[in-house]
Amino acid sequence: MEGKIFAVYKDAGPSSHDVIDRLRRITGIRKIGHAGTLDPMASGVLVVGVGRQATKRLAEFVGKEKEYLATVTLGATSTTDDSEGQIKPCRVAAPPEATQVSNTLQRFVGQIEQRPPRFSAIKVGGKCAYRLARANRSFDLPPRQVTVKAIELLRYCWPQLDLRVVTGPGVYIRSLARDIGEALGVGGYLAQLERTRVGRFTKDTALRLNELAGGNRL
Repeated sequence: MEGKIFAVYKDAGPSSHDVIDRLRRITGIRKIGHAGTLDPMASGVLVVGVGRQATKRLAEFVGKEKEYLATVTLGATSTTDDSEGQIKPCRVAAPPEATQVSNTLQRFVGQIEQRPPRFSAIKVGGKCAYRLARANRSFDLPPRQVTVKAIELLRYCWPQLDLRVVTGPGVYIRSLARDIGEALGVGGYLAQLERTRVGRFTKDTALRLNELAGGNRL
């Protein structure tokens, strides 16, 4: 397995770092890294490199196209922009119509400005933003230019939206969920997320950790 780059399927619950720790125990190799963090509440494709030469190449995959299946809950906001934060219901006079939802989604396709979540690993003055947010510190995260290549509405049944999203690097799906809710005037947060593809690595070809623990060494 030394020198390999492959995809692991991360279940919802453990952090990306937890997955790396498990791989270290399975392989006995300390030098293991990943190309693009998945939040603990998210599941899906995590590209990993095993060994020094493989980890050096992981930067090639960070910028690859990514594909997600996302469930957005409308009519409420979250302190973390996802289901793990404190949820605050919003007053909604009437749920938006499906046509309004579809039209609003298209506003987020292309090159857009996106403000990262306050609860993120972005460094602010040398400290992770999520640490400052947990300490109730005041700080600003400037918006960044990112590219959303496609948003497909799979299902809309108030208050939930099921979406397929294809992105370039650096897109926060949590922020996308929050911003869609704001644009609709009803609030929104990310309720569920699965990353189904990173570049050529797909959910269908990703290995489960129990497969590796059972002796599958690629």
